[in-house]
Amino acid sequence: MATILSIETATTVCSCTLSRNGERLLTREDFRGQSHATLLGLFVEEIMTYVRKERLTLDAIAVSSGPGSYTGLRIGVSGAKGLSYGLGIPLIALPTPLIMASMVAARAGEDDLLCPMIDARRMEVYATFFNRSLETVRPTSADIVDGESYLNLLSQHKVYFFGNGAGKCREVITHPHAHFLEDVHPLASGMVPLAEQAFAEKRFVDTAYFEPHYLKEFVATVPKNKIMPQPKTI
Repeated sequence: MATILSIETATTVCSCTLSRNGERLLTREDFRGQSHATLLGLFVEEIMTYVRKERLTLDAIAVSSGPGSYTGLRIGVSGAKGLSYGLGIPLIALPTPLIMASMVAARAGEDDLLCPMIDARRMEVYATFFNRSLETVRPTSADIVDGESYLNLLSQHKVYFFGNGAGKCREVITHPHAHFLEDVHPLASGMVPLAEQAFAEKRFVDTAYFEPHYLKEFVATVPKNKIMPQPKTI
């Protein structure tokens, strides 16, 4: 058993949870998005104040490793690595889709599948398929979703779709075996049992060299109104 600080910033939600022996002691969450850089520091400071007040000793840092928002992941992983290095404690990396699936696994039947979907862009999502035991049935892939998507799995299983990418797929995935769950977000509080298990099994990553699982390279774009007009040639 261990005292672990979990950090999750892969989507628009920023959250941190302090747990001890699998019990959540303190959780901070914000669902407004776009403020991870500020909020994460505030949440960590509040939790570390609690740690010192209660005379606890952190044993590990756990972080959601993606895929997800490029900026969000950079903020979360950078913060987690800084804490791990500064405190001299191990770093645990947990795949974001696994965190999401673990939060809803109890709702699934024995033969059902779980598909966390993380929004990418347009009709593209990062999708992973798990069974109820959280074993990977199909690894994470960047999928462009249409009416023919996932028919091979839907023909054999009831599939639960959820996450911030699932909403935009509801109108195109119309198979009767497709079920959509609302308001499922990757949260630090949902990381607790996974982090506890990883700590017990000593599944740590190298703090110095670990990078988030972006799945795709970041592409910077320039708003149209910011593009400088080209000079006319005479």
